Amino acid sequence: MKEWRLVMIEKRRLGKSNLHISVVGMGCWQYGGGDYWGEQSQTDVNRVVHQALDYGVNYFDTAEIYNAGKSEQSLGEALRGRRNEAIIGTKVTPANAYPEDLRKSCEESLKRLQTDYIDLYMVHWPINPLSIKHFTDDQTTINNPPDIRESFNTLETLKKEGKIRNIGISNHGIKQMTELQQLEVDIVTNELPYNLLSRAIETELIQHCRSKDIGIIGYMPLQQGLLTGKYAIDDIKPTQARSRHFHHSRGEQTRHGEEGAELEIRKALKEITELSQQYDVNLITLSLSWVLSNPNITTTIVGCRNEGQLEQNLKGASYNMPPELLSKLNNITRPVLDKLGSNPDYYENRHNNRIY
Repeated sequence: MKEWRLVMIEKRRLGKSNLHISVVGMGCWQYGGGDYWGEQSQTDVNRVVHQALDYGVNYFDTAEIYNAGKSEQSLGEALRGRRNEAIIGTKVTPANAYPEDLRKSCEESLKRLQTDYIDLYMVHWPINPLSIKHFTDDQTTINNPPDIRESFNTLETLKKEGKIRNIGISNHGIKQMTELQQLEVDIVTNELPYNLLSRAIETELIQHCRSKDIGIIGYMPLQQGLLTGKYAIDDIKPTQARSRHFHHSRGEQTRHGEEGAELEIRKALKEITELSQQYDVNLITLSLSWVLSNPNITTTIVGCRNEGQLEQNLKGASYNMPPELLSKLNNITRPVLDKLGSNPDYYENRHNNRIY
Protein backbone atom coordinates (compact mmCIF):
# COMPACT_ATOMS: atom_id res chain seq x y z
CA MET A 1 0.00 0.00 0.00
CA LYS A 2 1.11 3.58 -0.66
CA GLU A 3 2.65 5.49 2.24
CA TRP A 4 0.13 7.69 4.04
CA ARG A 5 0.98 11.16 5.26
CA LEU A 6 -1.29 12.95 7.69
CA VAL A 7 -2.68 16.27 6.54
CA MET A 8 -5.13 18.45 8.46
CA ILE A 9 -8.55 16.98 7.94
CA GLU A 10 -11.08 18.75 5.72
CA LYS A 11 -14.07 20.43 7.34
CA ARG A 12 -17.47 21.05 5.79
CA ARG A 13 -20.28 23.33 6.85
CA LEU A 14 -23.25 21.49 8.33
CA GLY A 15 -26.27 22.69 6.38
CA LYS A 16 -27.41 26.19 7.28
CA SER A 17 -25.63 26.11 10.66
CA ASN A 18 -22.42 27.86 11.62
CA LEU A 19 -20.82 24.51 12.44
CA HIS A 20 -17.84 23.46 10.34
CA ILE A 21 -17.20 19.84 11.14
CA SER A 22 -14.53 17.36 10.16
CA VAL A 23 -15.48 15.05 7.29
CA VAL A 24 -14.69 12.12 9.56
CA GLY A 25 -16.53 12.20 12.87
CA MET A 26 -16.06 10.03 15.92
CA GLY A 27 -18.87 7.61 16.69
CA CYS A 28 -19.00 7.15 20.45
CA TRP A 29 -21.54 4.33 20.87
CA GLN A 30 -18.91 1.95 22.24
CA TYR A 31 -17.66 4.42 24.86
CA GLY A 32 -18.54 3.29 28.36
CA GLY A 33 -18.72 -0.37 27.33
CA GLY A 34 -21.83 -2.43 26.75
CA ASP A 35 -23.11 -5.71 25.37
CA TYR A 36 -23.46 -4.58 21.76
CA TRP A 37 -19.91 -3.38 21.05
CA GLY A 38 -18.08 -4.82 24.05
CA GLU A 39 -15.95 -3.18 26.70
CA GLN A 40 -13.70 -0.18 26.13
CA SER A 41 -11.65 1.31 28.94
CA GLN A 42 -11.75 5.00 29.78
CA THR A 43 -7.99 5.13 29.30
CA ASP A 44 -8.40 3.98 25.70
CA VAL A 45 -11.26 6.44 25.15
CA ASN A 46 -9.18 9.32 26.49
CA ARG A 47 -6.26 8.40 24.27
CA VAL A 48 -8.20 8.06 21.02
CA VAL A 49 -10.29 11.19 21.65
CA HIS A 50 -7.19 13.30 22.28
CA GLN A 51 -5.45 11.85 19.23
CA ALA A 52 -8.51 12.63 17.11
CA LEU A 53 -8.50 16.24 18.30
CA ASP A 54 -4.78 16.50 17.52
CA TYR A 55 -5.53 15.37 13.96
CA GLY A 56 -8.25 18.00 13.56
CA VAL A 57 -11.24 15.72 14.05
CA ASN A 58 -13.76 17.87 15.90
CA TYR A 59 -17.13 16.07 15.66
CA PHE A 60 -18.17 13.53 18.31
CA ASP A 61 -21.48 11.72 17.95
CA THR A 62 -23.29 10.06 20.85
CA ALA A 63 -26.80 9.57 22.27
CA GLU A 64 -28.51 9.28 25.63
CA ILE A 65 -29.44 5.67 24.91
CA TYR A 66 -25.92 4.50 24.07
CA ASN A 67 -24.90 2.23 26.93
CA ALA A 68 -27.60 3.84 29.09
CA GLY A 69 -25.85 7.20 29.20
CA LYS A 70 -22.37 5.81 29.80
CA SER A 71 -21.27 6.82 26.30
CA GLU A 72 -22.03 10.48 27.01
CA GLN A 73 -20.38 10.21 30.41
CA SER A 74 -17.24 8.66 28.95
CA LEU A 75 -17.03 11.26 26.18
CA GLY A 76 -17.48 14.08 28.68
CA GLU A 77 -14.63 12.72 30.76
CA ALA A 78 -12.37 12.38 27.72
CA LEU A 79 -13.03 15.97 26.62
CA ARG A 80 -12.16 17.54 29.98
CA GLY A 81 -9.84 20.45 29.32
CA ARG A 82 -10.45 20.35 25.54
CA ARG A 83 -14.20 20.95 25.29
CA ASN A 84 -13.73 24.10 23.22
CA GLU A 85 -12.03 22.06 20.46
CA ALA A 86 -14.98 19.71 20.05
CA ILE A 87 -18.40 19.79 18.44
CA ILE A 88 -20.71 17.43 20.32
CA GLY A 89 -23.79 15.90 18.76
CA THR A 90 -26.11 13.86 20.95
CA LYS A 91 -29.62 12.51 20.59
CA VAL A 92 -32.82 12.19 22.57
CA THR A 93 -35.11 9.21 22.02
CA PRO A 94 -38.65 9.82 20.70
CA ALA A 95 -40.01 8.18 23.87
CA ASN A 96 -38.48 11.07 25.84
CA ALA A 97 -39.81 13.82 23.57
CA TYR A 98 -42.66 14.98 25.83
CA PRO A 99 -41.82 18.56 26.85
CA GLU A 100 -40.95 17.85 30.50
CA ASP A 101 -39.10 14.64 29.66
CA LEU A 102 -37.25 16.35 26.82
CA ARG A 103 -35.98 19.09 29.09
CA LYS A 104 -34.95 16.50 31.67
CA SER A 105 -33.14 14.42 29.03
CA CYS A 106 -31.27 17.47 27.79
CA GLU A 107 -30.19 18.51 31.27
CA GLU A 108 -29.05 14.98 32.11
CA SER A 109 -27.04 14.82 28.88
CA LEU A 110 -25.42 18.15 29.74
CA LYS A 111 -24.44 16.80 33.13
CA ARG A 112 -23.02 13.55 31.77
CA LEU A 113 -21.10 15.40 29.05
CA GLN A 114 -19.73 17.87 31.63
CA THR A 115 -20.72 20.84 29.50
CA ASP A 116 -23.14 23.75 29.70
CA TYR A 117 -24.16 23.55 26.04
CA ILE A 118 -24.70 20.91 23.35
CA ASP A 119 -23.63 21.93 19.85
CA LEU A 120 -26.11 19.68 18.05
CA TYR A 121 -29.15 18.08 19.73
CA MET A 122 -31.04 15.59 17.58
CA VAL A 123 -34.25 13.59 17.85
CA HIS A 124 -32.91 10.06 17.37
CA TRP A 125 -35.87 8.60 15.46
CA PRO A 126 -39.20 10.04 14.27
CA ILE A 127 -41.80 10.67 16.94
CA ASN A 128 -44.29 7.94 16.08
CA PRO A 129 -45.44 4.63 17.62
CA LEU A 130 -43.36 2.51 15.22
CA SER A 131 -40.19 4.19 16.46
CA ILE A 132 -41.14 4.62 20.09
CA LYS A 133 -41.88 0.94 20.68
CA HIS A 134 -38.18 0.18 20.26
CA PHE A 135 -37.31 2.48 23.17
CA THR A 136 -40.00 1.59 25.71
CA ASP A 137 -42.47 -1.14 26.63
CA ASP A 138 -44.92 1.37 28.09
CA GLN A 139 -48.09 1.05 26.03
CA THR A 140 -49.40 4.43 27.14
CA THR A 141 -46.34 6.12 25.65
CA ILE A 142 -46.48 4.00 22.49
CA ASN A 143 -50.19 4.65 21.91
CA ASN A 144 -50.03 8.32 22.90
CA PRO A 145 -46.77 9.62 21.45
CA PRO A 146 -45.49 13.12 22.16
CA ASP A 147 -47.02 15.94 20.16
CA ILE A 148 -44.46 16.86 17.52
CA ARG A 149 -45.18 20.58 17.70
CA GLU A 150 -44.78 20.61 21.48
CA SER A 151 -41.57 18.60 21.28
CA PHE A 152 -39.89 20.91 18.80
CA ASN A 153 -41.20 24.03 20.54
CA THR A 154 -39.40 22.72 23.62
CA LEU A 155 -36.24 22.26 21.58
CA GLU A 156 -36.52 25.85 20.34
CA THR A 157 -36.87 26.99 23.96
CA LEU A 158 -33.78 25.03 24.99
CA LYS A 159 -31.96 26.66 22.10
CA LYS A 160 -33.01 30.15 23.22
CA GLU A 161 -31.79 29.29 26.72
CA GLY A 162 -28.38 28.40 25.29
CA LYS A 163 -28.49 24.78 26.42
CA ILE A 164 -28.42 23.58 22.82
CA ARG A 165 -27.08 25.53 19.86
CA ASN A 166 -28.52 23.65 16.89
CA ILE A 167 -31.49 21.33 16.37
CA GLY A 168 -31.20 18.22 14.25
CA ILE A 169 -33.00 15.01 13.43
CA SER A 170 -31.89 11.48 12.71
CA ASN A 171 -33.50 8.80 10.55
CA HIS A 172 -36.26 11.05 9.19
CA GLY A 173 -37.83 10.76 5.74
CA ILE A 174 -39.14 13.41 3.37
CA LYS A 175 -42.73 13.39 4.62
CA GLN A 176 -41.55 13.69 8.21
CA MET A 177 -39.14 16.48 7.32
CA THR A 178 -41.85 18.33 5.42
CA GLU A 179 -44.09 18.20 8.49
CA LEU A 180 -41.36 19.79 10.57
CA GLN A 181 -40.75 22.46 7.94
CA GLN A 182 -44.45 23.31 8.03
CA LEU A 183 -44.01 23.91 11.75
CA GLU A 184 -41.15 26.28 10.86
CA VAL A 185 -38.64 24.25 12.83
CA ASP A 186 -35.05 25.27 12.11
CA ILE A 187 -33.43 21.90 11.33
CA VAL A 188 -29.73 21.91 10.38
CA THR A 189 -29.06 18.19 9.86
CA ASN A 190 -30.49 14.74 9.26
CA GLU A 191 -28.34 11.79 10.35
CA LEU A 192 -28.80 8.83 7.99
CA PRO A 193 -27.19 5.48 7.07
CA TYR A 194 -24.93 5.68 4.02
CA ASN A 195 -22.31 3.37 2.57
CA LEU A 196 -21.56 1.37 -0.57
CA LEU A 197 -24.10 -1.27 0.45
CA SER A 198 -26.69 1.15 1.87
CA ARG A 199 -27.48 3.75 -0.76
CA ALA A 200 -31.23 4.24 -0.29
CA ILE A 201 -30.93 7.94 0.54
CA GLU A 202 -29.61 8.60 -2.97
CA THR A 203 -33.07 7.98 -4.43
CA GLU A 204 -34.77 11.06 -2.91
CA LEU A 205 -33.54 12.07 0.53
CA ILE A 206 -30.19 13.56 -0.46
CA GLN A 207 -31.78 15.86 -3.02
CA HIS A 208 -34.48 16.94 -0.56
CA CYS A 209 -31.94 17.74 2.16
CA ARG A 210 -29.82 19.70 -0.31
CA SER A 211 -32.82 21.74 -1.46
CA LYS A 212 -33.58 22.71 2.16
CA ASP A 213 -29.94 23.37 3.11
CA ILE A 214 -29.99 20.53 5.62
CA GLY A 215 -26.65 18.82 6.14
CA ILE A 216 -26.35 15.04 6.15
CA ILE A 217 -24.37 13.19 8.77
CA GLY A 218 -23.75 9.71 7.42
CA TYR A 219 -23.49 6.77 9.76
CA MET A 220 -22.53 3.10 9.33
CA PRO A 221 -19.95 3.82 6.55
CA LEU A 222 -18.42 0.34 6.80
CA GLN A 223 -21.74 -1.54 7.05
CA GLN A 224 -20.90 -2.87 10.52
CA GLY A 225 -17.69 -4.49 9.35
CA LEU A 226 -18.67 -5.86 5.94
CA LEU A 227 -16.63 -3.16 4.19
CA THR A 228 -13.48 -3.60 6.25
CA GLY A 229 -12.18 -6.67 4.43
CA LYS A 230 -12.04 -8.55 7.72
CA TYR A 231 -15.32 -10.43 7.36
CA ALA A 232 -17.22 -12.28 4.67
CA ILE A 233 -20.99 -11.96 4.70
CA ASP A 234 -21.27 -15.48 6.15
CA ASP A 235 -19.05 -14.49 9.09
CA ILE A 236 -21.43 -11.87 10.48
CA LYS A 237 -22.82 -12.92 13.86
CA PRO A 238 -26.60 -13.34 14.30
CA THR A 239 -26.68 -10.33 16.64
CA GLN A 240 -25.22 -8.19 13.82
CA ALA A 241 -27.22 -9.75 10.96
CA ARG A 242 -30.60 -8.19 11.67
CA SER A 243 -30.70 -5.70 8.81
CA ARG A 244 -32.46 -6.17 5.47
CA HIS A 245 -29.09 -6.89 3.89
CA PHE A 246 -29.41 -10.40 5.31
CA HIS A 247 -32.06 -13.09 4.92
CA HIS A 248 -34.51 -12.79 7.79
CA SER A 249 -33.49 -16.23 9.09
CA ARG A 250 -29.89 -15.11 9.66
CA GLY A 251 -30.28 -12.68 12.52
CA GLU A 252 -31.46 -12.82 16.10
CA GLN A 253 -34.70 -10.92 16.73
CA THR A 254 -34.94 -10.00 13.05
CA ARG A 255 -38.07 -7.99 12.28
CA HIS A 256 -38.10 -7.33 8.54
CA GLY A 257 -39.13 -10.78 7.23
CA GLU A 258 -37.44 -10.16 3.86
CA GLU A 259 -35.12 -12.34 1.78
CA GLY A 260 -32.25 -9.89 1.95
CA ALA A 261 -29.63 -9.21 -0.70
CA GLU A 262 -26.90 -11.66 0.25
CA LEU A 263 -26.22 -12.86 -3.29
CA GLU A 264 -25.89 -9.31 -4.58
CA ILE A 265 -23.73 -8.28 -1.61
CA ARG A 266 -21.45 -11.29 -1.93
CA LYS A 267 -20.83 -10.48 -5.60
CA ALA A 268 -20.33 -6.78 -4.88
CA LEU A 269 -17.85 -7.43 -2.08
CA LYS A 270 -15.81 -9.70 -4.32
CA GLU A 271 -15.60 -7.05 -7.04
CA ILE A 272 -14.92 -4.22 -4.57
CA THR A 273 -12.09 -6.23 -3.06
CA GLU A 274 -10.63 -6.81 -6.51
CA LEU A 275 -10.74 -3.07 -7.22
CA SER A 276 -9.08 -2.39 -3.88
CA GLN A 277 -6.21 -4.63 -4.90
CA GLN A 278 -6.07 -3.25 -8.44
CA TYR A 279 -5.80 0.35 -7.20
CA ASP A 280 -3.58 -0.60 -4.24
CA VAL A 281 -5.98 0.94 -1.72
CA ASN A 282 -7.10 -0.55 1.58
CA LEU A 283 -10.78 -1.52 1.54
CA ILE A 284 -11.57 0.70 4.53
CA THR A 285 -9.93 3.67 2.84
CA LEU A 286 -11.81 2.91 -0.36
CA SER A 287 -15.18 2.64 1.40
CA LEU A 288 -14.81 5.83 3.43
CA SER A 289 -13.46 7.79 0.49
CA TRP A 290 -16.47 6.69 -1.57
CA VAL A 291 -18.85 8.11 1.06
CA LEU A 292 -16.96 11.40 1.25
CA SER A 293 -16.78 11.72 -2.53
CA ASN A 294 -20.45 12.71 -2.29
CA PRO A 295 -20.37 16.47 -1.57
CA ASN A 296 -23.82 16.25 0.01
CA ILE A 297 -22.41 14.26 2.93
CA THR A 298 -21.02 16.64 5.55
CA THR A 299 -19.35 13.98 7.66
CA THR A 300 -19.27 10.22 8.10
CA ILE A 301 -19.18 8.69 11.56
CA VAL A 302 -16.61 6.02 12.35
CA GLY A 303 -15.96 3.96 15.45
CA CYS A 304 -12.34 3.90 16.63
CA ARG A 305 -11.11 1.90 19.61
CA ASN A 306 -7.48 2.89 19.33
CA GLU A 307 -5.06 5.16 17.50
CA GLY A 308 -4.36 2.59 14.81
CA GLN A 309 -8.02 2.35 13.87
CA LEU A 310 -8.29 6.14 13.95
CA GLU A 311 -5.40 6.57 11.53
CA GLN A 312 -6.80 3.89 9.24
CA ASN A 313 -10.16 5.68 9.12
CA LEU A 314 -8.55 9.05 8.49
CA LYS A 315 -6.89 7.69 5.37
CA GLY A 316 -10.33 7.65 3.79
CA ALA A 317 -10.52 11.42 4.20
CA SER A 318 -7.18 12.03 2.51
CA TYR A 319 -7.47 9.59 -0.40
CA ASN A 320 -8.26 11.31 -3.70
CA MET A 321 -10.48 8.82 -5.50
CA PRO A 322 -10.07 8.72 -9.29
CA PRO A 323 -13.36 9.42 -11.14
CA GLU A 324 -13.22 6.10 -12.99
CA LEU A 325 -12.90 4.20 -9.69
CA LEU A 326 -15.89 6.06 -8.27
CA SER A 327 -17.92 5.14 -11.33
CA LYS A 328 -16.90 1.49 -11.08
CA LEU A 329 -17.90 1.32 -7.41
CA ASN A 330 -21.28 2.88 -8.18
CA ASN A 331 -21.93 0.34 -10.91
CA ILE A 332 -20.79 -2.62 -8.82
CA THR A 333 -23.08 -1.78 -5.90
CA ARG A 334 -26.09 -0.68 -7.95
CA PRO A 335 -27.67 -4.18 -7.86
CA VAL A 336 -27.63 -4.03 -4.04
CA LEU A 337 -29.42 -0.68 -4.12
CA ASP A 338 -31.96 -2.04 -6.61
CA LYS A 339 -32.62 -5.10 -4.46
CA LEU A 340 -32.98 -3.25 -1.14
CA GLY A 341 -34.89 -0.34 -2.63
CA SER A 342 -35.44 3.24 -1.50
CA ASN A 343 -36.36 2.47 2.12
CA PRO A 344 -33.51 3.76 4.34
CA ASP A 345 -34.89 1.90 7.37
CA TYR A 346 -32.70 -1.17 7.04
CA TYR A 347 -34.29 -3.01 9.94
CA GLU A 348 -37.98 -2.86 9.03
CA ASN A 349 -39.98 -3.79 5.94
CA ARG A 350 -42.02 -1.19 4.08
CA HIS A 351 -45.16 -1.95 6.13
CA ASN A 352 -43.41 -1.10 9.42
CA ASN A 353 -41.04 1.48 7.98
CA ARG A 354 -40.14 4.15 10.54
CA ILE A 355 -38.60 6.50 7.97
CA TYR A 356 -41.05 7.99 5.46
